[in-house]
Formats: sequence, C-alpha cells, structure tokens
Amino acid sequence: MAVTESEADSTHRGTPAVHEGILRRQSARESAARTYARALPIVPVRARGLTIEGADGRRYLDCLSGAGALALGHNHPVVLEAVRKVLDSGAPLSVLDLATPVKDAFTTELFRTLPAGFADRARVQFCGPAGTDAVEAALKLVRTATGRSGILAFTGAYHGMTAGALAASGGAPDLQVCRLPYPQDYRCPFGVGGPRGAELASRWTESVLDDPKSGVPRPAGMILEPVQGEGGVIPAPDDWLRRMRRVTAERSVPLIADEVQTGVGRTGAFWAVDHSGITPDVMVLSKAIGGSLPLAVIVYREELDVWQPGAHAGTFRGNQLAMAAGTATLAYVRENGLAERAATLGARMLTRLRQLQGELACVGDVRGRGLMIGVELVDPAGASVPEARGSETDGWDSTTAPHPADPELAAAVQRECLDRGLIVELGGRHNSVVRLLPPLTISDEQASAVLDRLADAVTAANRDHQRTG
Repeated sequence: MAVTESEADSTHRGTPAVHEGILRRQSARESAARTYARALPIVPVRARGLTIEGADGRRYLDCLSGAGALALGHNHPVVLEAVRKVLDSGAPLSVLDLATPVKDAFTTELFRTLPAGFADRARVQFCGPAGTDAVEAALKLVRTATGRSGILAFTGAYHGMTAGALAASGGAPDLQVCRLPYPQDYRCPFGVGGPRGAELASRWTESVLDDPKSGVPRPAGMILEPVQGEGGVIPAPDDWLRRMRRVTAERSVPLIADEVQTGVGRTGAFWAVDHSGITPDVMVLSKAIGGSLPLAVIVYREELDVWQPGAHAGTFRGNQLAMAAGTATLAYVRENGLAERAATLGARMLTRLRQLQGELACVGDVRGRGLMIGVELVDPAGASVPEARGSETDGWDSTTAPHPADPELAAAVQRECLDRGLIVELGGRHNSVVRLLPPLTISDEQASAVLDRLADAVTAANRDHQRTG
C-alpha cells in the first residue's frame, strides 16, 4: 500500500486522511498479535507529559503511560536533556556489558533508592531490554543458586510473555509452576476477604511447603507482584507480604519481587515492597527505570551470585540512552518526592471513584495504591457469586458478594473514554477492570479532568448497556 499523494501533502497538517491512512496500513501489515492498537485506534505524533496529540489533530489525556513505563510522562525535560547529553558527547550508544560512566551513574542512583540495607549486599545484572527477560534471569538465578527447579507463583499473576515468565503467570496454558492463592477482598478465593482471607491464603502456602504429601517439593523460589497489575490492580496486604517474607526465609526459598510495573514511585512508595518494609532476595525491575526507553535489570542478594559468566546475557543490555534517561528519572522522582505525591493524589482519586461506585451499581469495586488504580465493572443484574462471606466480625455480609464481571461494559467504557479524549487500559479477570496509570507528574487539575471524563464515560456506557441489554 503506497502513501497517496493527498496523504503525503497533508502529513504536516495532522489531518484525518493521514490518521486513517496510517491505521489502514498498520492493519494490513502488522500481525494478528497486536494488542493496544486494536482498542486504541489513534496515531500519536506529539506528546508532552500527560497529553498526546494524534495525527488527526485530537488531543488525549494518556492514563496508559506506556503500560506504566512513563513515570514522568511523555518527553519530560530532564529525560530529554539526559538523552541529548549522551548523544552530543560522542559516547557509544550500545556497549554490551562494558563499564561506562553512564552505566556507573545509573547503578549508583538505582542503588541509592533500594530498600534499606539491600544495596550494601546486592548485585545487579543487566538483562535484555524487556521486563520479561529480567523475570527469566531471576528464575534462572534462583534455580542455579539453590539447585532446585520448582517455582511458586500466584493466581492472577503476570510476569511477561516469554516461556518461563508465562509459565509463572495466571494465564499459563499448562502446569509448570505451582500456583498459590493471592489474597484479595472483592473476589476472595476463600469467600471471606479482609484479614481473614489473607490469613487463609498464608496458611495454604505454608501447608503446600510443609506437607510432605502436597506434591510440591521445596522450590527454587517464589515470585510475586506487590500489586497485581494485569491481574486487575490488586494490592497485596502488607501483613501478607511480611508473612510471605517470613515463610520463604524460614524455608530457605528465595523471594522474588516483580516490581516491573509497581516500581519508581508508582504505588506511593519508591518500591512497592517499601510499604510492607520487606527486603526480597531478588527484585525484577524494568519499565520506568529506563525513563521511557528499554531497560531491565535484576538486583539480588550477593549470596545468590553463583552463576557462571555468560549464564544470562543479551545484546542490548548496554543501552546507554536508556541508562541516562533512567538515571534522570530515578533522581527526579527521588528528589521531588513524587512517590509521596502519588500516595496523596492517588488516595484522593480513589475517594472520588468510590463516590462513583456508590452512585452506579455497575461499578463493583474500586481499588489500587498510589497512582495504580482499578475500577471493576460488573453486571448488577447478574446473580451474586454464592459464597459464604464470613461473619459480621470479619466485616463481611451477604451484600458484599460480588456480581459477575462485565467485560462488554468495560470495553464500552474504554471506547467512551477515547471518544472523550481519555486513554485507559483494561485488565483483570475477564478484562473487566478499567485501569489508570497516569504519570507521577499529573497535576491536580489534570487528575480532576481524568476523573470527570471517566465518570462521564462510565455513566454513558452504562446507560447504553442497559438500553440494549
């Protein structure tokens, strides 16, 4: 498909012809595996902070933020300055795993942010440029260090798209990893929620590890997300995380914290494990640590550093532009208190969204931590899940039983949001959770605009859904 003369002439003007032509060629040329482009038919040509401008001239508020990769939003000045500095210096742009001043600065800044006491005894491995490769490295590391092969993971998890990472994720096609219940309130696997549900989840884990007839030999490691992102924005209770740290430490099972999406201030602490005060054995880091450019590392206890040279490698682990952008991002978040800002603003946004939940029965649950927020949409006409929801002392009664997820309504809300100039993502079980991942630099006014558009979109989609349902 050649670009037509009329499209070429209008390229500089940002017109519907350019927009439609690019989308048409993408559909014809790209694979059936493309994802975001299906639900978000836009053609970004300029971006700054929270705002994206499309080739059709429309402006959007971007609450996808590169799936959480853009902690400072699009084209933040400190990131651009850091990248230009490397480009203008004449330094090599890719150097495998050789030492460079840029890499040294990145590692120094990264270690400055790590949980207390961790950096003093840590090692870092630069991986391929995606988080899923860092997950593979973490699994390989603990298997090498322990001499064991099994991995413990959790229902609802998402750790990446390569074979090992997928095997530890909730949608794995076959059983290669032992899955454990991840505590949550709204759809508690034990039907009780709250602290009691988390306690039962912990006991289940201990039983699997300690019962000689559980069918699960002592594993090489446990991998978990402090907040499940793709699983539907489900924060792990801090007490449960501390319990998992104690359970694994007492049994000499390395604990891997996947902070690919939760890191760099996203949840209201620099790292999501900071909320609970735990120090994992391995941290998997990517997305925001590259300042919008591809970068992934694992940081781990030096006692685990027993693998051989070349045990994990990758051509593009020496991306100097990403390291420079990452250093600038890490420092900016740390120096400007953006994690604390995310905690404060995120709490206000959750409060307002819970008001919407009280007004619309289709909003089943609102949850999140910091600027990692999820709104689960349900079918209020559907029968509540017939579960025993505990006793009054647990804080549960029959009215809290969740209604069925409504993925069609969620998809309609996403479309209505886009029509209103708001980009959101879907996730969770059945893709029924509208997810907000705005940059940490979002202003109060912008946050209000996001919530106004989202509330309007949910109201409109629900009204149309009821009319046609």
